[in-house]
Amino acid sequence: MFAVVRTGGKQYRVAAGDKIVVEKIEGEAGASVTLGDVLLAGEGSELKDVAGLTVAAEIIAQAKGEKVIVFKKRRRHNYRRRNGHRQNHTILKIVSVG
Repeated sequence: MFAVVRTGGKQYRVAAGDKIVVEKIEGEAGASVTLGDVLLAGEGSELKDVAGLTVAAEIIAQAKGEKVIVFKKRRRHNYRRRNGHRQNHTILKIVSVG
């Protein structure tokens, strides 16, 4: 069975046993979380009712993403700014759907 869940402003298609990387969710490694915003669920090509459906997941790790360089420049004005940013994210393992 699969489900499409929304977390952190993005949508993910998940099934039991999947590992996904999402925006930071509060909690320690090993803690379990419930993703309640299920948009779609089904098995094969059949869709199921999503009323009251939740997805159980376990936090594997809290980590940081790759560094993104932000470079600003205005030509002929001797203006250059260089900043770096690493976004926090959470790695989840889907335990069950439903």
